[in-house]
Order: sequence, then structure tokens, then C-alpha cells
Amino acid sequence: MPAIRNLILILGDQLTPDLTALIGADPARDRVLMGELRDEATYVRHHKKKIAFLFSAMCHFAEELRAAELRVDYTTLDQPDAPGSFTGLIAQAVARYKPERIIVTEAGEWRVARDIAGWETRFSIPVEIRTDDRFLCAPGDFRDWAAGRKQLRMEYFYRDMRRKTGLLMDGDQPAGGKWNYDSENRKAPALDLFMPRPKAIAPDAITQAVLTLVEARFGHHFGDLAPFWFAVTRADAEAALAAFITRALPWFGDYQDAMLTREPFLYHAVIAQYLNCGLLDPLRVCRAVEAAYRAGQAPLNAAEGFIRQIIGWREYVRGIYWLKMPGYERSNALGHTRPLPDFYWTGETAMACVKAAVTQTKELAYAHHIQRLMVTGNFALLAGIDPYALHEWYLSVYADAYEWVELPNTVGMSQFADGGLLGSKPYAASGAYINRMSNYCGACRFDVKQRTGPDACPFNALYWDFIARNRALIGANPRMAQMIRTYDHFAPPEQERISDSAARFLARL
Repeated sequence: MPAIRNLILILGDQLTPDLTALIGADPARDRVLMGELRDEATYVRHHKKKIAFLFSAMCHFAEELRAAELRVDYTTLDQPDAPGSFTGLIAQAVARYKPERIIVTEAGEWRVARDIAGWETRFSIPVEIRTDDRFLCAPGDFRDWAAGRKQLRMEYFYRDMRRKTGLLMDGDQPAGGKWNYDSENRKAPALDLFMPRPKAIAPDAITQAVLTLVEARFGHHFGDLAPFWFAVTRADAEAALAAFITRALPWFGDYQDAMLTREPFLYHAVIAQYLNCGLLDPLRVCRAVEAAYRAGQAPLNAAEGFIRQIIGWREYVRGIYWLKMPGYERSNALGHTRPLPDFYWTGETAMACVKAAVTQTKELAYAHHIQRLMVTGNFALLAGIDPYALHEWYLSVYADAYEWVELPNTVGMSQFADGGLLGSKPYAASGAYINRMSNYCGACRFDVKQRTGPDACPFNALYWDFIARNRALIGANPRMAQMIRTYDHFAPPEQERISDSAARFLARL
């Protein structure tokens, strides 16, 4: 086998043809390397649908690169000599080709970046790690933005991203005169709403083969493999985006916080898995949404709310991740240690909201941000669940979950485990919030209007018990002070009933 110039490694979340690692690639002298790796599928027990989505998308991307006349070595999981890790994949290729250099775009997750950092010494070959320019804010730029700030609030970062990109800007002012229209995006759901569906793609022969492989190798993992309808090519992902903009974007803003039984999608785009693996470009997505607003096809609150999630929140949590890793994953400011309840895996609970969110997650590898934050995340916060255990669950069960985006959302936003670095307050709520934003409570075995007792909604007693036991840590937070005063106005017997109801429920977990 003749020696080659560059060995170019493409990671599973780098399925982008203009990836920096591919710049200057020469079909005559370079070799592109990709592989389905056991370690990547099992470092947490990923949802079966997530594994199938990524393996199929990787296979299709390899074909896309071959169509561009690049030479691609693609190792499938079922090959007899298939390595288990990126390092093993590189070792085989180095032995086979004796390359002059290894090229890779920087990894999205710290654990992979740590491995890559050791390759130059291990293989005695230069390793060129190129910047991932698919994001708008490089980790170093975020570090500069964060330097000297007492609070790292997303809203101010988001405004800088708006100015940088020009998205929804009229000159130097935000479109409509306001930066943020979140206050208009909290309408309660209505059953008579027209509910579009994300564009579904029928599995082709490549995907069918992957589904068979995943069922055989990972059938014991969480989740349902069928039906499988994710896009696995760039063209189909772009078609899914276009369908969202046409069918759902006009109502996305109004109802983005709403939840309805048997309506898992409402007006959400369901494209995060395509963004996070590289099938869609985030800036191009945002410009398409802005164009719909400028053309009068979507209201400003919908376009702004959607764009904020991408250039604001998505970029912001990535900045937090690289600013604070390693070590951030073990943050536990509230000292929560309770094990994750089994119903996070089975959905077998009498709490209708939790059952709906977990069952949907099992079936679809998807739940929208309010289901994650205010149902499964809120319950874990109130019940004192170990935030690291919850982090591993979220990382496992969602098709769009990568540690850089999921970890800050869980540790910082959902569980307040970083002590308020990311979130301005704990996102804790009683059953009243869930009742206001969903129809889950109407068919629930528990009564959302009761605070204590065996028939009361567990979120109610758990919420007030959370306030009582954490008052020393959250009492100085101006956004929580009113809740502490309200608790203090409860008569001592009511406070005792709250504590007793919470303790009895938690003892049964």
C-alpha cells in the first residue's frame, strides 16, 4: 500500500462538506477516514434511534464525499477488524498508509479532544487540529467575552451575536425595536389547533441495513427503533427545514412553550439533530427563517424566538462548556444525590406529565425544550436527583444530544448545579405551571390543585419542600425571594404537611 500525504479524520458530528479538515484535500494524495465505533455508541447507552440516525447519516456522507471524488475509508461496525475507538481507527490507518500527517477538525466534546491531543506523541506523526468554523463564536472569543463579567447572561451574549451576524437587525437597532420577544411566546395550547408534522423520510436501503445492524448490536439499549423517519442526507435535512418554515414557523413563537398529550411536535422544527451533526448549517438556517419574516411569511416573535435558540442559546452553551470543562460535569451546588428513578427509563409513573415526556422520548428520541426543562428536568431538581445521573440520561436518550450542548443545559439551566453561573434562577415550578402550559393534568391520577396529601400533584409539595430546604442557597436570589416569603406565610402545620407529603413521595421512588 503506497504511503499517503494526509490522513483526514471526520468525526460523526462533522458531516459537512466544507469542514475545515477537508479544505485542500487532494484525492490523489489524501485519504478520508470515517468509522462506526463501538465506544462512541456505548460510552453512554444511547437511544437506538440516535445510533441508527448517526450511522446512516455517516454512511450517506461518505457517499457524498466519494461523489466529490475524495477517497474515503469507511469502517462499519460489523467488519471483523472494526476498532472500538477513534484512537484504534487511527492506529489501523497509520499502519496501513504511513501518512505524513493527520488532519482533524477540533472535536466537539472534551473527552474526544483529550484523546486527539495525545495522538502526535502516540503515533510520532504531526497532527493538525483545525478550527471548527461552523460555529459563530470560537471558544477563545467566548472566553474573551466572559472575562471580567460577574454574570454570564445569555441575553447580552445574544445581542452581540445579533450585531455580529446582522440577523433581524435594522441598521444598528433590533428589528421591531426589541431584542427579545419571549414574553409573547408563552400561549397555552389548544386542542383545536392545526398540528403540522415534521417532514418524514422513508428509510432507503442504506438506512434499512443500519437499522438491522443497530437492532442486532444495540437491541438492549433504551428506545424504539421504529418507526424511523429522520433525514439522513443533506438534501432531506434541508427539505425538513423548508417544510418547518412553511408549515409551522408562523405559529412557533406563540406556542413554543406549550405541551399537549399525543402531540409531541406542535410547531417545533425538530431539526436540532441535523444541526448538531453537520447536515444543516446554523447561519444558513437562521437566514432562511429571517427571510421568511422579511417576506411577511412569519411574525417577528416567531423568527426572533427561533433565531435566539440558535445564535443565542446554542452558541452560548457551547461557550460555557469549553470555558468550564473539564470538571463542570460534576458540578453539584445544591448537593443533590438521589438516584435517577427507574421511570425515567420505563415511563411507568402515575404522573401524567412525566409519563408523556418519557414515553415520547422512548418512541421518538425527541422531546421539546419545555418538556425537558419543566417536566423531566423540573422533577429531578425538585426531587434532589443527582445532576450527573440526569446529565447522562439526557445525553443518552435524545437524537440531538452531544455533551457540549446537553451538559450546560442540564447542569446549569435545568439543575442549577453550577450555582447560578448559567441560569439566573433555579427553574423550579409547581404543578400549576404544567397545568397552565399543557393538558396533561386533566387526565392525571393526581390533583394539581391539591398541595399535600396522597392525591396531591407531587410537584406541589416537592416544589415548596425544595424552597424550604434550599432557602439558604437561593434566598439571596431576587427572583426567588417572593417564593420564600410565600412559604414563610404558610402556617407551621401546613409547612409540616408539605414536608411530610414530599418525604412520603420521595420514599416511594
